[in-house]
Amino acid sequence: MLLARVIGNVVATQKNQRYEGTRSMLCRQITPEGTDMDYTCIALDSVNSGEGDIVLIVQEGWGASTASTGKPGAAIDSAIVGVVDYVDLLTGDEG
Repeated sequence: MLLARVIGNVVATQKNQRYEGTRSMLCRQITPEGTDMDYTCIALDSVNSGEGDIVLIVQEGWGASTASTGKPGAAIDSAIVGVVDYVDLLTGDEG
């Protein structure tokens, strides 16, 4: 799974029928502290995320396919499967 920020929508007026009713989102991977990383990907949205949301992305074909379309077997590499409310990091002072 990846932690990422949604940075925009990808609009496709023509797409494979298996993707009808899905939204494609442009996402940038972030560190747990929220710092942008270099990796950017397109992921199908299965949780109604929006621009600026911090999300969890699964990058495994079977899980991504079934999460985003409800149908196994679609050729999908990445899917947004959760919107993150917050990340709680241990500071090292806890013990």
